Amino acid sequence: MQPHEITEVLNRPLSQELLARDVTRLAYVAKDGTPRNIPIIFAWNGSEIVTCTPKNAPKLHALSENPMVALTIDTESHPPKILFIRGRAELDYVDGIPDEYLQTTSTYEMTPEQRVEWEAEVRSLYHDGMVRIVVTPTWAKLIDFETTLPSAVEELIQQREERRRG
Repeated sequence: MQPHEITEVLNRPLSQELLARDVTRLAYVAKDGTPRNIPIIFAWNGSEIVTCTPKNAPKLHALSENPMVALTIDTESHPPKILFIRGRAELDYVDGIPDEYLQTTSTYEMTPEQRVEWEAEVRSLYHDGMVRIVVTPTWAKLIDFETTLPSAVEELIQQREERRRG
């Protein structure tokens, strides 16, 4: 997929709505060779998906060996709206708490007092820092089940239309 095609998909209004959500599912290959798919909070900075994790997270070892990942951001309503992104994860070890981590949790329903307590707990827990997992999209597909469909369904529709004509 060409960069301009990825940009076109990610700049669609529905993609932008999905990229403003809190949680994505991050799929990667674990060290034992089996697949993993985990929910994780994320931030979209306009060109990259950024997630943050503790420095001792098992996924870091797996991602350092095989950085290829897939992300899914979707809705819970029918028909679902789904944004699929594939890319390569880069690991950025940082001191302190990354701004993106605090940003991604800003929509959580907390009173100002709860927010202060939560942030103090986070700073205490992750005092040695965190790791930013930065994913630059290399492929993207948006499915809304109105104007875009999964490729297998699109193929079946095309085959049906060919049968009707032929």
